[in-house]
Amino acid sequence: MPESASATLVRFRDGVQARLSGRWVAAHAPAVEAAAGQIAGAAREGGRVQIDLSGLARLDTLGAWVLERTRAEIEAAGRAVDYAGALPEHRILLREVAYRETAPAGARRRAGPLDAVAALGAGVRRLGREVVAWVGFLGETVAACLRVLARPRSFRGAALVNQMEQIAFRGAPIIMLIAFLVGCIVTQQGIIQLQRFGAQSYVVNMIGILTLRELGVLLTAIMVAGRSGSAFTAEIGSMRMREEVDALRVMGLDPIEILIVPRILALMLALPLLAFLADLAALAGGALTSLLYGGMSIDAFLSRLQTAVSYRHAAIGLIKAPFMALIIGVIATSEGFAVEGSAESLGRHVTASVVKSIFMVIVLDGVFAIFFAAIDL
Repeated sequence: MPESASATLVRFRDGVQARLSGRWVAAHAPAVEAAAGQIAGAAREGGRVQIDLSGLARLDTLGAWVLERTRAEIEAAGRAVDYAGALPEHRILLREVAYRETAPAGARRRAGPLDAVAALGAGVRRLGREVVAWVGFLGETVAACLRVLARPRSFRGAALVNQMEQIAFRGAPIIMLIAFLVGCIVTQQGIIQLQRFGAQSYVVNMIGILTLRELGVLLTAIMVAGRSGSAFTAEIGSMRMREEVDALRVMGLDPIEILIVPRILALMLALPLLAFLADLAALAGGALTSLLYGGMSIDAFLSRLQTAVSYRHAAIGLIKAPFMALIIGVIATSEGFAVEGSAESLGRHVTASVVKSIFMVIVLDGVFAIFFAAIDL
């Protein structure tokens, strides 16, 4: 039997039969193309075409695809084509590489004046569905916490301590540094503006109240969302890709109790501590900048700070921290569970986790601001 691909054409009254022989494989691609061209040329004379595969020595993906392409070309010209003598493995290969015409691109639709409104409506509807999903995930987490309270021995304290180390201990330096720099910048700009009115000493009131009520906890929450929230999504998403979460369920373990509860509890404990440290760092930056730009001594800064702020300003900022931590934890872990089996999906959900967490933290901060203003705090 010849090694190279070939086709012998036998003509009948109602058509032609192409008897294939040799190795229709990628190593003999030129011969495969030439033999397929002979079959296509014979089909132009009219009648039905039968392709006999009984004499093939070997057929691989390239040979099967060339045969399917030739069959599609002949059928497009209005001729009937069928296969004969094909082994079961040949039919499976031909079915898998079946030639399909690319669907023509539809006419490009011109953007209408209401497309932006429709896109906004679709976005709001999608956000509503996600909020409902987050609430459902929060319910599952609360139920898991209640189960842990009913069975304290099932709680994984080591996981909580490990997460506290990752979030609080390792995150404190960068958060304090950023808070310090922001405190310096805000104080410097405040001094420049207040000097015009001879009221630069009031910069202490500004930086003190702004830091304790808003700036410290908001900066901390944003940093934690970008640092720890993205890590939660990536860790759980990687476990989903490697089917480790499914393995936990098969072993009779609850992934919510093992993966989610320690992380969210660690966030809710760590974020108030980090916010307090960020407040101190921002105030230290404000004191240093007041000394360098405003000529105000550290003692004068601290004395005026004591009269400008009270414990309630610090309490307002720290009260927000656990709620912000809860939102970050729920969004980050739910996005991790939504990861599918591809690296693209993991990257998309990590990005979505950070963006959604920061957005919801800012929304929550605005809600708290309205609430505290309503009760005159």
